Amino acid sequence: MQKFKAYRIHEIEKKTAARFEDLSVDQLDPGEVVVRVACSSVNYKDALAVTGAGRIIRRFPCIGGIDLSGTVVESADARFKKGDAIIATSYDLGVSHDGGYAEYARVPAGWVVPMPKGMSLADAMALGTAGYTAALGIMRMEQNGLKPANGPVVVSGATGGVGSIAIDILAHSGYEVTALTGKAQETDYLKGLGAKDVLLRGSIDFGKVKALDKATWAGAVDNLGGEVLSWMLSTLKPAGTVASIGLAASMDLKATVAPFILRGASLLGIDSGYTPMELRREVWRRLASDLRPPHLAQMTRTIPFDQLPSAFPAFIEGRARGRLVVDMAA
Repeated sequence: MQKFKAYRIHEIEKKTAARFEDLSVDQLDPGEVVVRVACSSVNYKDALAVTGAGRIIRRFPCIGGIDLSGTVVESADARFKKGDAIIATSYDLGVSHDGGYAEYARVPAGWVVPMPKGMSLADAMALGTAGYTAALGIMRMEQNGLKPANGPVVVSGATGGVGSIAIDILAHSGYEVTALTGKAQETDYLKGLGAKDVLLRGSIDFGKVKALDKATWAGAVDNLGGEVLSWMLSTLKPAGTVASIGLAASMDLKATVAPFILRGASLLGIDSGYTPMELRREVWRRLASDLRPPHLAQMTRTIPFDQLPSAFPAFIEGRARGRLVVDMAA
């Protein structure tokens, strides 16, 4: 097979450096399925990996990109055949196994999800890890008893990929959604996704949060961690539930047991990286059907592969909004 373009991350003199390179399939990490990559996406985790702003990469060199969609060109596994449309996200992609920022990928068959009916290769990456994580969190919350009649749901990191998709799915599913953001200028965007209210982080004095504050939320989706997650727990209604998805603000959590033993609160950890395949396929099936966010196109921007390096600063600086798809053929 001819050489193809890949965006590869190196460590040079203890600093992270990424660049385009020409590679061949036999230079890729091992796997049973070779894929012609159609699209990838940019996530906060990708930006941390490529820039070295976070200790994400576990092996150098490594092709970046934790998401990919494409078409099978070779398979040593009977579950997949040439021409099949597939999705691969998370596991070790773009971290310690060559990922989606390349025109071809070779991945273990156990990481591959058949494209669900009704979903395109581009739509799969408009969703990507962000959409998958949002849907998984909402499914876990509903399994824990959350339903629209219970009361409002608050979503932090609202303008990011996970936050935007979570708001869209929740509002479409009949929930009253409050978007928590530090960006007042994004109010119209968030309400356009279905948020009933937009709450500015600056309006909350996190230094005065009580062990049990005013019971407000039946549910919460948290992308930030730290003081925001502490505040969410303290303001849950009885039997409320929080999906802890991200740590964009902090890994720390300062809280008391009061919300858990006096209000029956639940804190659900959402690990999208190593979800069992049966559940993974179910989440993608639902993203193609009843959990499909209706405003996905409005929150998504697409760039050609050669513009990828310019995409990462906005994520590191907190300026990114919605979803960013990388078109490998453009």
